[in-house]
Amino acid sequence: MIKVREQKLNENENINIELVKYIENEIFPLYERNEEGHGVKHIKTVIRRSLEFAKKYEANLDMAYTIAAYHDIGHYIDRNTHEIISAEIFMKDEKIKQWFTDEQRNIIKEAIEDHRASSNHKPRSIYGMIVSTADRTIINIDNVIKRSYSYGKRNYIGLSEEEQIERVYQHLKEKYGENGYAKVYLEDKEFDEALKKLREALSNKEEFIKKAKRVVKTM
Repeated sequence: MIKVREQKLNENENINIELVKYIENEIFPLYERNEEGHGVKHIKTVIRRSLEFAKKYEANLDMAYTIAAYHDIGHYIDRNTHEIISAEIFMKDEKIKQWFTDEQRNIIKEAIEDHRASSNHKPRSIYGMIVSTADRTIINIDNVIKRSYSYGKRNYIGLSEEEQIERVYQHLKEKYGENGYAKVYLEDKEFDEALKKLREALSNKEEFIKKAKRVVKTM
């Protein structure tokens, strides 16, 4: 972990090392309470992407890093309002206050609240746009199937295995299909390329279901 942190700091200079140490040591472990799809692996992906966007748009790296680190922390409490809960957890964190002004903390809070793919309003700041776009992660089709399946197993306990697989397909189509609700607010070639491949896979339901079953067996 230390080597990874040092490498990231070298690549993204000006991130406060004490802030990173605090989040890695005190915040990352809390993600064990979430299901795998919203666990620390996902958070680290969103952090990486957020920092890339922050550098491109000359945003504050400490703020972008922190927003990404906290954005799903309350997911285990209530997935339907997790963005509000996560923002509240951030605001109640007394330790974090030493690194940010009240104004910065409020911007971070709003960005966390604005990150959801299904949000009915545009993010209120560039920071909200950064984390919302960074949170649209499609690493590959297998990964997105695993994330959706693990989410369903935790939150839709009464479904049979066939129903879980069907839910994965329907959810991904609803979120990422041609008229899906997942939105990005910044130019994101990484997401666009992955989205195109996923939509192609979703266009053939029978083959997608077969693939999903194979992927789930490897979990």
